[in-house]
Amino acid sequence: MTGQTWTPAPKRGIIPLHPLTFGMLLGRSFSALRHNPKVLFGFGVVIQLIVVVLSAALMGFVFATTFARLESLSPSSPDFEAVLAGTIGMNLVAGIAVGLASIAFTALMQGVVAAEIGNAAIGVKASLGALWKKMLPAFWRLAAFASLSVAFVFGIIVIAFLIIAGFIAGGLGGSMEAIGGLVVLLILLVLATIPLVVWLTTKLMLVPSILVLERATFREALVRSWRLTRGRFWVAWGVTFLIGAIMGLAMQVVNIPVALLSSMLGTVIAPTGSTDPSAILGFVFALLAPQILLLVLQAITLVVQSTAGTLVYLDCRMRYEGLDQALISHVERRDLGWADEQLSDPFVVDPGRAVTSAPPPKQVPEWAMNAPYQTTGYPAAQPYPAQPYPAPPLPAAPYPAPPYTAAPPQPAYPAPNAAGQPHSPPPYSGQAYPAPPAPPAPPAPPAASSAPATAGADDSSTWTAPGSGSRGPA
Repeated sequence: MTGQTWTPAPKRGIIPLHPLTFGMLLGRSFSALRHNPKVLFGFGVVIQLIVVVLSAALMGFVFATTFARLESLSPSSPDFEAVLAGTIGMNLVAGIAVGLASIAFTALMQGVVAAEIGNAAIGVKASLGALWKKMLPAFWRLAAFASLSVAFVFGIIVIAFLIIAGFIAGGLGGSMEAIGGLVVLLILLVLATIPLVVWLTTKLMLVPSILVLERATFREALVRSWRLTRGRFWVAWGVTFLIGAIMGLAMQVVNIPVALLSSMLGTVIAPTGSTDPSAILGFVFALLAPQILLLVLQAITLVVQSTAGTLVYLDCRMRYEGLDQALISHVERRDLGWADEQLSDPFVVDPGRAVTSAPPPKQVPEWAMNAPYQTTGYPAAQPYPAQPYPAPPLPAAPYPAPPYTAAPPQPAYPAPNAAGQPHSPPPYSGQAYPAPPAPPAPPAPPAASSAPATAGADDSSTWTAPGSGSRGPA
């Protein structure tokens, strides 16, 4: 076969099985919701609503109970300080419980989404039970990873508290200059933590996917995420930043008009502050409706961001470890009819290809990657070279001439007949006729003779052309 050929990468699922560009990572993070909406959308929204409702009910019950007990005591009561300390402690415990529930929900969603995107990449639409079974062994490690963000925030708060306590203990909190310096120091501390948080969250972005798809330990997941994101840091951060910005803008677009509408409905339902139960229920519904809608958008945001993290994981492994070839081989074997027991896990890490502490290979620019995938689906035509192809070199010695073979003898042309016409040529014998010989020179005229030419002379006698020589006596 001549010419350049190109075959597109197979696409059995939501992504083509080749390294992904920035646009693919961003677009497929949103379009993945359509592959299995019951799991990604329905499960996420339902779990989010359950967690929020239970958290609000718990916090409301604890807050109402503790402060109702506190209000029943006068500040001069000897039990007031003890009840106040108990109130604060119980509310802190309730807040920690709500925080743990939020962490568990985040870990649960990250694990389910990672398992779903791993199946969707090879064209498998798994049920919630199958995804849950695949995620469950890594649940506690996912919860521990989700707790890192809470521990980091708690650490920042502790550092700020120690700084304030140090200023007060040193007697520097009584002057305005000291208070201004303390405020500036705290602002600088917060500003310094922003790039640190961005850097750590991006470098550890692939941990949930590694924990679920590779069944790695907690330490191995941290190390592999750190290594896989080398060379792809800005791409991973850009995708997550744009997703957060898009979903944040969508929340604001929805929140502002819905909040205005709910406030207008509240004044319409109970314009005079009526205590009628129907009016109260309508007012509560008008206040809760926008909050429920915001919760739905928050659940979608978490699902899309988790999807983006898994897609970045697949892209990094395709670039550095050849995961695309393993996925293509898995898909081809499955299409040939191999049973699930015969098919190995395509996400198992090959020790010979796994990333190491060495620098990653140089990445191909995206404009070069996009060149083979034009809108027509075929690579652009290659221009012909400016110079023609050189002629092949001649051999050092010419080919030897074939040996000369004499042509077979051919019968001589007979002499003309008596009428002066030559005989017809002999029949074709299958061989090429040689060139006819040159006609012989005419013979010299005979000497004068008294004997007249006889009409019946033999053909072999001397013959003279008509019109020349003597014709005999008249």
